[in-house]
Amino acid sequence: MRPLVILRPEPGAGKTAERAAELGLKARIIPLFVPRAVEWDAPAPDRFDALLLTSANAARLAGERLADYRTLPAYAVGRATANAMQEAGFAQVIAGDGDGTAIARRIAADGHGHVLHLAGRTVAPVDGGALRIDRIVVYEMLRTRDDRLAERLEPDSVLLVHSPRAGEVLAQLVGPRQRASLHLIAISPAALAACGSGWASAQTPDKPDDERMLALALRLCE
Repeated sequence: MRPLVILRPEPGAGKTAERAAELGLKARIIPLFVPRAVEWDAPAPDRFDALLLTSANAARLAGERLADYRTLPAYAVGRATANAMQEAGFAQVIAGDGDGTAIARRIAADGHGHVLHLAGRTVAPVDGGALRIDRIVVYEMLRTRDDRLAERLEPDSVLLVHSPRAGEVLAQLVGPRQRASLHLIAISPAALAACGSGWASAQTPDKPDDERMLALALRLCE
């Protein structure tokens, strides 16, 4: 069985590893980043029609001021982010099953015009169309200090890449010769493109979520 390597940060990495173990996969966690909360000024909730989060880390790290927005219609880019918002006290969250642009279109279709987007310092582009989106940074991802990733990867490993930024770092740390012995599963086409070329195999799920990534990994690892 091919080994599975999870490159995403905690706590998401642990949840991915738990699900992988349930599927019978042997997974290692080698996070490329560590999330850290940043100070932010919370605008008045009555300025907005809805709240959008595109990362579960935003729900976990926004702090106590996140509760100010529980009265707003709440949207999440996917189920994992929606679960984190519910854990933070949001009773009802509408979860998308695509990217940020897809959920932005859903928000606009629901009749909202002005949205507060709480996000990380680095975020995938969101095409809101006519939707007005005010983005506020509530957390950032810090690179881990260990640059020995290439030395720790066994040949024929399957790597899970959960963001374009992780793909960029992976491309910096793993050279062309070693890539030919490694397999990639990236959460989105953008994440896959950031990894560069030359991998033994490279694919994305039909929709960007952890379960679909692991379904691909199960077929590839066996």
